[in-house]
Amino acid sequence: MPSDHFPAPNGMLPYWRTEPHRLDNYRSTEALPKESDIIIVGAGYAGSSVAYHILDQIKPGSKPPSITILEARQACSGATARNGGHMKPDIYNFVATLEAEYGVEAAAEVAVFEARHVHAVKDFVDKERIDCDYTVTKAIDVQLCSGHFQKLKSGYERLVSNGFEPTKPARFVNAEDAESFSGVKGAVGCVTYDASSIWAYKFVLHLLEKVVSQGVNLQTHTPVSKITKSTNESASSSHWQVETPRGTITAQKVILATNAYTSALAPQYQNKIIPVRGTCCRIAVPPASTVPRLTCTYTLRWNGWDYDYLIPRADRSIVVGGARTAFIHDLNNWYNVSDDSRVLEGAVRYFDGYMQRTFVGWEDSNAYTDRVWTGSKCMMITPCICEHTFVFNRTGMVRLTWAVMGYSSDGLPHIGAVPGQQDEYILAGFTGHGMPQIFLAAEGIAKMVVGDVAFEETGLPRLFKTSQSRLDKQENKILSSAPEGGSSLAKL
Repeated sequence: MPSDHFPAPNGMLPYWRTEPHRLDNYRSTEALPKESDIIIVGAGYAGSSVAYHILDQIKPGSKPPSITILEARQACSGATARNGGHMKPDIYNFVATLEAEYGVEAAAEVAVFEARHVHAVKDFVDKERIDCDYTVTKAIDVQLCSGHFQKLKSGYERLVSNGFEPTKPARFVNAEDAESFSGVKGAVGCVTYDASSIWAYKFVLHLLEKVVSQGVNLQTHTPVSKITKSTNESASSSHWQVETPRGTITAQKVILATNAYTSALAPQYQNKIIPVRGTCCRIAVPPASTVPRLTCTYTLRWNGWDYDYLIPRADRSIVVGGARTAFIHDLNNWYNVSDDSRVLEGAVRYFDGYMQRTFVGWEDSNAYTDRVWTGSKCMMITPCICEHTFVFNRTGMVRLTWAVMGYSSDGLPHIGAVPGQQDEYILAGFTGHGMPQIFLAAEGIAKMVVGDVAFEETGLPRLFKTSQSRLDKQENKILSSAPEGGSSLAKL
């Protein structure tokens, strides 16, 4: 498996990118600028959010810094545009592990911080009038393993007994009511709480459009190959050199919003932020179908390590992700893999007839036509009738694509100043759970970059701070989330 991870040049086209924005392949200037006050590497959720918050920190009448955003492919073409569409905080699951390891206070900071995102992003979307299908609803975590449900419930009860306020809004539904409450066949328990869903690509492109209109230089199709300290002593105001195939830019400050690809540019994160490949699809329903209407987001936990997640769409389609059983037993399919241009046939088969076999009342839904794209390749499930772009079958329309996520070895994002480096910052390692963490985390990074504010004064959870002590740890919770480990880490 490769040790240097860069975005594959021909990633598969996901459902969320089927309506490309005018900035999708945009370059603010024909040539790269020679220098910039701030360079942000990555034009996804993290990169666009930090650019927005930096400009928002500038006092009226003050000159804003020059900012250049470098993106290897199209704008928002990585994990942000390939996820399941959840904006789903964790108020009882992984935070119970954090509470046991770090204490109530530290864990509560994480839970409160994530829960804030649901309504903070809603308020921002309303203020900016962003057309991104943002919907505040309820999450339903459906448990299909009695033993795992009891384990989660015990953790919840321990949190509440310890005075863990963020967990109290979660409501548990026991076995006798779980199937009727969730609509999922065989449910043995449920947990429900506030969450939301979003068309993240549209949200991010709105942010990019806003910052570009304020002078930010956006350069798509400009992969960064290397970042080094300047050896030119006369360039005292620009001490980072950022190399790309199109030339080198010098900068005072660099922000790595690179998630899965971080270690290629910051080798100290080798084995600390690891590319992990997941899969996601879209299932559509015929207009005449009378299936029960879904309004909540879902996670279906089949056992301690196997889970799927889904959100309903306004057009009655369903976005589903997971299919871990199709690839989790082979590390080469998902662990330390940064190629999102390949598709796994087993995952395609897994989603075939998914809603019919999983949800009550969907048996005769006549969901139709599987659709899978892999760039210029066509994976044959049944005879292809779409000239090497799509694949169809008779059971349901599924558009499936891979997402490459940046998993942190300790399960927590790395945010703040890169240890041992001056004026280099990181916002990465979200372990498939960045949607309820990134937007407000970017605000904290902006405070550090613009005002030289210490991490501890930003309001960010203490456990999110990147540090040398975290880099020195030898633990790897990612591998413990595999079947042999018996626990599920990601919280999608």
